[in-house]
Amino acid sequence: MAKRVFLIVLDSAGIGALPDARLYGDEGSNTLGNIAAMAEGGLNTPHLARLGLGKLVSLPGIEVPAAALGAYGRMAEKSCGKDTTTGHWELMGIVLSRPFPTYPYGFPPEVIGAFEQRIGRKTLGNKAASGTAIIEELGQEHLLTGYPIVYTSADSVFQIAAHEDVIPVAELYRMCEIARELLAGEHAVGRVIARPFTGTPGNFTRTVRRHDYSLKPPGRTVLDFLAAAGREVIAVGKIKDIFAGQGITRSVPTGENLAGINAILDLLRRDFSGLVFANLVDFDMKYGHRNDVNGYARALEEFDSYLPRIMDELAGDDVLVITADHGCDPTTASTDHSREYVPVIVYGNEIKPDTDLGTRESFADLGLTVAALLDVGIEGIAGSSFASLIRR
Repeated sequence: MAKRVFLIVLDSAGIGALPDARLYGDEGSNTLGNIAAMAEGGLNTPHLARLGLGKLVSLPGIEVPAAALGAYGRMAEKSCGKDTTTGHWELMGIVLSRPFPTYPYGFPPEVIGAFEQRIGRKTLGNKAASGTAIIEELGQEHLLTGYPIVYTSADSVFQIAAHEDVIPVAELYRMCEIARELLAGEHAVGRVIARPFTGTPGNFTRTVRRHDYSLKPPGRTVLDFLAAAGREVIAVGKIKDIFAGQGITRSVPTGENLAGINAILDLLRRDFSGLVFANLVDFDMKYGHRNDVNGYARALEEFDSYLPRIMDELAGDDVLVITADHGCDPTTASTDHSREYVPVIVYGNEIKPDTDLGTRESFADLGLTVAALLDVGIEGIAGSSFASLIRR
């Protein structure tokens, strides 16, 4: 039995298009594979490669040992969708039979009208757009009018951008809470997101005070079972937001990747029993959605450079798990998430090295495996544990 599991989600680090990717416009997507092939200098992640990534993705120039240090495989998304909430929920046992609603042409009048009435002012935008592009397009008008910028994407999101000097962050959060309350029923989007920014026209910058307001999961997740069994469930990054706090016993909010990595290192040195569930968001937010191939590659290399420290800090019965929640291939014309397989790598003293897990039918297999490693019984949760395959 493991005392602690450290589950790290490399947000959007997919490893190849799923068989149904064409239905989502994502044929040919392969986030890590295409980055490795197209980034300047390739993708130099030797530690991830040795753990097992090299058995899953072609990494030119990286020597992959004959035997991986960890168990490795790939997981298919069973839920309908390719967004953050869907991916994380499925990791913890919630498989969605239909996707969250999306609004490629903007939100309907009954949604925007009700929102404007509740906040007491008009809005700008109301269309699908890149977050950085729309604040450049409408930022000056926002400064003049004080109207918040509302936009969406290919994902099920209602995003509100506002300059911190025009609409204080606390007021922006209040607006998001109003939107979250209104967006129910047929318009129950996966997330409402506060997008504060600062700066001047031509030089606007989004700040780290982003905040996500997710729907509550429609049922119990693995996190609920862990918490009920007396295990700690420590959320790092935006995990608490994704699960609307459900099943979380403690939260460590972070901004950029490095803050998340440092939080993980700090928790490795603390005494507790349970799960650390961390999301490193920069891969997706800063590089995938902006089609920044080189930036994505360098961020992966930065994480890889910290892996030896993370691995060294693991106690004898600790388990490290590395996975993703979807793809966001920066080499394609699209700036949206991509429907991809995700890697699953498991490492620890009690884990059989060089164990090929093959292709798992659902992300949910991982959640059940985590529960089994922590010796917590689960009932009525989707998925199939592979704990028996990886235990020494």
